Amino acid sequence: MYCSLKYNILPYCTKIKVLSFMMFLLFVFACLFAFATQSLQLFSDKKYQLLKAQYGQQVIERLDEWKTLVEQNQNKSDMEKLNLVNDFFNQSIRWVDDNKLWKKKDYWATPLESLTKGAGDCEDFSIAKYYTLHALGLPINKLKITYVKALEYNQAHMVLTYYASKKSEPLILDNINKKILKGSKREDLKPVYSFNGEGMWISKQKKLGKKVGSSQRIRLWTDLVTRINKELE
Repeated sequence: MYCSLKYNILPYCTKIKVLSFMMFLLFVFACLFAFATQSLQLFSDKKYQLLKAQYGQQVIERLDEWKTLVEQNQNKSDMEKLNLVNDFFNQSIRWVDDNKLWKKKDYWATPLESLTKGAGDCEDFSIAKYYTLHALGLPINKLKITYVKALEYNQAHMVLTYYASKKSEPLILDNINKKILKGSKREDLKPVYSFNGEGMWISKQKKLGKKVGSSQRIRLWTDLVTRINKELE
């Protein structure tokens, strides 16, 4: 009886260690689950209810379509996600200048603000696509919001670029030319710089370019991130 008890019951200190390890594993899994859930959250229920009370059914339908797009396409390939998101925002948002829409010279709207208005300028299209693709599971290091010069219009413009790898030629997601094309096929665009949540780069048409600092140097970007975080509260 003693031997059986000895080999089937762990010493007290060992049981404590095992219990502690199991508690640690549960904590890790809980954190991972919370992170995964958070990555899918586009806005809080509180924010949704406020918008539902304030705006009409058309706005709520756009928000529901956005939420459904993210929830139901997590397992698609990168290219499928790029096409879905590019088409969704190009069809859901009409181009309107910041002065007319926000009464400001330059304003970077959150994706939620753009969909609520049903309008935005080139920055807003790019930002909305960037955040939605990240919510769909694309790593930030594959996505860059890129400031370019639109040669045909002789004016500043912004697009989203996707890099399959650091050495890959980027794909361009644009609200002017709505077809996703390689950078080398967009001779109408001259890249200037790009950025994301990880940094800022001096752009080149066929590759990533040279990293020159943090995206926190861009005031409009830090203000945008603050407002997006508030929408999740």
